[in-house]
Amino acid sequence: MNVFATRILPAEGSRLLRENGVDLIEYSEKTELRPEELIRQCAKADALISSGPNKLNRNFFSHCRHLKAVSLLSVGFDNVDLTAATDYGIPVGNTPGVLNNATADTAFLLMLSVARNAFYMHRSILEGKWGFYEPTANLGIELNGKILGIYGMGRIGMNFARKCAAAFDMDIYYHNRRRNVEAEMEIGAKWVPFDVLLSLSDIISVHASLNPESAHAFNVATFKKMKSSAIFINTARGAIHDERDLINALTNGEIYGAGLDVMLNEPCSPDNPLLTLPNVCVLPHIGSATVEARNAMSILAAQNILAALKNDRMPHVVNPEVYIRRVASGDFSGK
Repeated sequence: MNVFATRILPAEGSRLLRENGVDLIEYSEKTELRPEELIRQCAKADALISSGPNKLNRNFFSHCRHLKAVSLLSVGFDNVDLTAATDYGIPVGNTPGVLNNATADTAFLLMLSVARNAFYMHRSILEGKWGFYEPTANLGIELNGKILGIYGMGRIGMNFARKCAAAFDMDIYYHNRRRNVEAEMEIGAKWVPFDVLLSLSDIISVHASLNPESAHAFNVATFKKMKSSAIFINTARGAIHDERDLINALTNGEIYGAGLDVMLNEPCSPDNPLLTLPNVCVLPHIGSATVEARNAMSILAAQNILAALKNDRMPHVVNPEVYIRRVASGDFSGK
């Protein structure tokens, strides 16, 4: 069986595939595949492992209907037309769970960095501005006892909240479409309506998936409802905040600062104002960028592919309707 990967895979996943007899073809160029080139590469493959911003839309699936599976090297799947994949009978898998700790650590790093203006102060050293000491200059804020608001209390949000409660004795509030009883029992988190979360929180950290409800949830109206001393953190998806509205809120003093691991357009332009604002810390989408997390992600992606190639159910499928249809038609009896 041939599997095409749009990136060179971390070692553990690559090894697992090859040990199971898969001929793995990895795209090694440092440029993004054009849609037509991705289709051409997949024409020779039985399955695809997709990493990066590839848009797997209906046109892609119509040309690649022969694929037995697609596995993403990510948790998010907003770049995939799942309806089209299901229509063509192609199961799509993701890699949930294994990057929770790494992404929560990144949110923690950004929160601390914004609170102490760390990125800006580092730039000032490079610019030769580490000079005269002033007791009233370069002041940040302390985090102990602050109120943390989580927008999207899933596994990553809960991991981050757990760290903040333990390190800084923070009270935890959250907003979800559904209550998270585990978070309420374990760390005393309290569910509140979205408007209450905005007005109450000293730090708001975004851990929601991108969907019609969350897209641009943080905009001119919501930033105005936040404390002027509040820190906004987003390690989920850049489209959950309106970038222009965020810039205005930061420059007008409507919120204290922002820490971002995700941007609306990635990679972002080097002249994006968010990169030079003194109260902003930006990272290049490295939430899952640890040896441990990336290897674990590659293993899950490989397991998804190997299951599909055996005509078994993917362990982490995001369009399970594929299997429901196959069972109904008598084309699937795998475990």
